[in-house]
Amino acid sequence: MFTRPTDQRSFDVKSTHQTWSKPRTYERRCGVRTPVRELFELQTDFPCTVASFSSMFFPRRVECLAVYASSGLGDAAMKGTMMQFPLTLAPLLERAGKLFPTVEIVSSRPDNSIHRYTYREMHQRARALAAALQALGLHCGDRVATLMWNHHVHLETYFGVPSVGGVLHTLNLRLHPDELAHIINHAEDRWLIVDDVLFPLYEQIRDRVRIERIYVVPFSGKPVPPAYEDYESLLEDSSGNPIYPDLDENDAAGMCYTSGTTGKPKGVAYSHRAIALHSYSISLPDNFSISRCDCLL
Repeated sequence: MFTRPTDQRSFDVKSTHQTWSKPRTYERRCGVRTPVRELFELQTDFPCTVASFSSMFFPRRVECLAVYASSGLGDAAMKGTMMQFPLTLAPLLERAGKLFPTVEIVSSRPDNSIHRYTYREMHQRARALAAALQALGLHCGDRVATLMWNHHVHLETYFGVPSVGGVLHTLNLRLHPDELAHIINHAEDRWLIVDDVLFPLYEQIRDRVRIERIYVVPFSGKPVPPAYEDYESLLEDSSGNPIYPDLDENDAAGMCYTSGTTGKPKGVAYSHRAIALHSYSISLPDNFSISRCDCLL
């Protein structure tokens, strides 16, 4: 991870490498404008350029590039005409549903029972979630929090929320309730998706957070409390046809907070580009060398 220390300049809304601009703000439905730099620190991505990789392995070659640039010969930069395609998560979701519809996704429920379904079903449900959030008025940059264990529904949110411009905010269920309340309010989460088995944890902070709507994932078989909404009903009532916005690959897709060991928890945002590049990199032979033929635990 490469980071840049903060100074008098301000980070752009984008979660990008070497991006500096005037302070940008998110427009909330309630009309309150909160500077992004006051919400969370942005993760900086390492630029994928020839010079950036050469600087690590061929420093003298970088010196030559610097001399060439200072000579004036490189002032009129030529842009590429191929593969001008943003690295966002929506194409990854569509690719999974189109090319690998019968591949199984196996996960463990909170009660340790096993759940199985295919990429086709995950694709359909993630799209249903995305369309439902759009119908509810999701705007680009709105935060959707999750308080869930690692299972198939959480996977659906990882694609469904960012694909339509939302920012997925995964809450650390092992934090103290006071820290959770601070994080939710600081991030200005609009919605929360919570496992019903974790509902007692949310009940401890319910009166201290400002969340518009709460969707409960019914794992225990018990009815969803009347004051809240059923996640499965949300998907069933959805059109299932989201309209993917024209996202910039440097837009934030997800965010999380530190555990606050040296003060109050601090947030970090991950861009679509960073997540896509990490996904591609783990398939390289010198990394994890993961292919579509592998089965992962």
